[in-house]
Amino acid sequence: MTVLILTCEEDVTADMVVVHLNAAGVPVVRFDPADLTGTVALSGEYVHGAFRGHLSSAGRLVSLEGLRSVWVRRPGAAAARAAEPSAWLTEESSQALYGMLRGTGARWMNHPDAAVRARHKPWQLRLAQLSGLPVPATLITTFPQAARDFAERYPDLVVKPVSGAHPQDPPRAVPTTRVPHGADFAAVAYGPTLLQRRVAKRADIRLTAVGDRILAARKDTDPGGDPDVVDVRYASSATPWRPADVPPRLADAVRTYLREAELSYGAFDFAEDSDGTWWFLECNQSGQFGFVEVDTGQPIARTIAEWLSGPPPARPGSRRADHCGSTAS
Repeated sequence: MTVLILTCEEDVTADMVVVHLNAAGVPVVRFDPADLTGTVALSGEYVHGAFRGHLSSAGRLVSLEGLRSVWVRRPGAAAARAAEPSAWLTEESSQALYGMLRGTGARWMNHPDAAVRARHKPWQLRLAQLSGLPVPATLITTFPQAARDFAERYPDLVVKPVSGAHPQDPPRAVPTTRVPHGADFAAVAYGPTLLQRRVAKRADIRLTAVGDRILAARKDTDPGGDPDVVDVRYASSATPWRPADVPPRLADAVRTYLREAELSYGAFDFAEDSDGTWWFLECNQSGQFGFVEVDTGQPIARTIAEWLSGPPPARPGSRRADHCGSTAS
C-alpha cells in the first residue's frame, strides 16, 4: 500500500521522511495540490454502491483504495498553478481532492478537519488548560480598557498575533514582541490582540509528538542575550538544541491534548521558567522538526515514517460488512 504526501516541491522536512520510507521499501507518492489540472490529475467513480478513485502524478497512477496513509505536510492551495487559476477552480479542485481522500479510509497526519480546528490559537489555549498543561495568563481582546486592566495585573507582557501569520504573499511570520511599559493599548480596538504574561524563561522547549511517541528538545536561553527579544526564532544564539526528558505528567497531558484534538502529529512549544515549569505556548499541527533532528540526532523523521507505514484503520465498508455477516449468522 502507498503513502501519499501532500506538500510543496521544496520541502526538506518531507525529504527526510521520504528517505526512511524508501529505505523500508514503502511505496510513496508525493505531490503539491497546487499542481492539480497541470501535472496532477484525479478521477473518482461512484457506481453500484462502490467507489474507485485514481491519482496521477509524475507519470505514476495510484489507486485511492490502495492508500495506506496521507501526510498533509505543507500543501499549496489546490490548482494554484493551473494554466488559468481562479478562486472558483481552487475551491472545485480542493473539494474534489480532499473529498475523495476523506472516503478512502487511509490514516491521516493530520486529518484536514482536525488541522483546520487545530490552527485556532484561542481553542489551543483552552484545550491545553483542559488537558492539564500550564498556560500563561492570556487575554485576547478588542477592548482597550480590558487590555489596560490586564497590564495592571501582569505588568510584564508580550503581544503576538492570534493567527500566527501576517497576510502577505508569501505569508510572513510575526514575532512575539515584548510590550513596553506605559503602553496605552488604544490600538487594540482595531483588531483582536493577544496579550500574554511573559515567562521569564531559562530555556525554550520544542516537543514533537508522533502518535504516542514524544521527543523533546531543550535550548538554553542565552544569559547575555537581549531581554526584549523573546521569540526564539529571532534570537541570535549559537546554543544548540539538546534532547530533554519529558516529565511524566506533562507527557500524559500532551497525549490528552492530541487525543482531544484528533491529531496524530503536533509540534509543541513551551517556555521553561526558573522553577522548571514548562509553560504551553502553542501547538503547530504541521510544525518543522528538521532543525531539532539535526541538532539532537533524535529520530523524528524515522518515527514519522514508521507511523505513516503502519496499517491503515479498518475501512467503513469492511465494518458494515462484518456487522451484516455477524447478524446473518
